[in-house]
Order: sequence, then structure tokens, then C-alpha cells
Amino acid sequence: MAYNIMSATCPSRIVLRRIGARWTVFIVNALEHEPMRFTALAARIQGITPKVLSETLRSMEEDGLISRTVFDENPPHVEYELTQLGRSLLVPLRAVRQWAEEHVPEVLAARANLTPNDAQ
Repeated sequence: MAYNIMSATCPSRIVLRRIGARWTVFIVNALEHEPMRFTALAARIQGITPKVLSETLRSMEEDGLISRTVFDENPPHVEYELTQLGRSLLVPLRAVRQWAEEHVPEVLAARANLTPNDAQ
């Protein structure tokens, strides 16, 4: 079956929505090198609330991008890790991250040149 992201009914839009979700990029980047516990992820991703982190992790697990492992220890703990599918996102997201970091000055300059009337 051929998928067309431009079609309103194409299921590929669900995938793009997940990838484009605000915190998905940060979670994928945070988990690039090793599995992490919830508190470590929250500390690594500055600005994310525990509620949003929990919701995003749950959605990413449902989408097959991360796995959640519960360790039966005292006290019990949970680790999150990228799946093979989640790891496949690292290359394109790395390119987007690099582009964003390289072009900060141009984007900020463009924003600074906008007047309130231009933004409407």
C-alpha cells in the first residue's frame, strides 16, 4: 500500500503527529545512549512536567518507539529504552536537531525583524 502524507485520511499522519509531538524529540535524544529512569529523564529534559513526561512516554510505548522495563527490586524501579523502531528515528532527528542548532541566529534575527503587524 502506498502512503501519502498529504492525504487527509492517510495513516502516516498519525506517525508524523507522534514524531512532531513537542516532547518526543527530546525523549528520543535523551534515550540515545542508555536506558533511563523516569526521574533521570525528567532531570535531563529541562522544562517538561512529570505529567507530560508520563503521558508522552505512554504514547511512545504504545507506538512502539520505547520499551518500559519494570525491575522487581526493593524499591521497584522502571527504565525506559528506545526500541529498534525508536532508534531508527535518531538519524532524521539528529539532522533536524543539527539544523535547529545551526540556524538559531537566523531564526532569532528574522523574529526580531517582525513588527506586531507583520505577525498577523
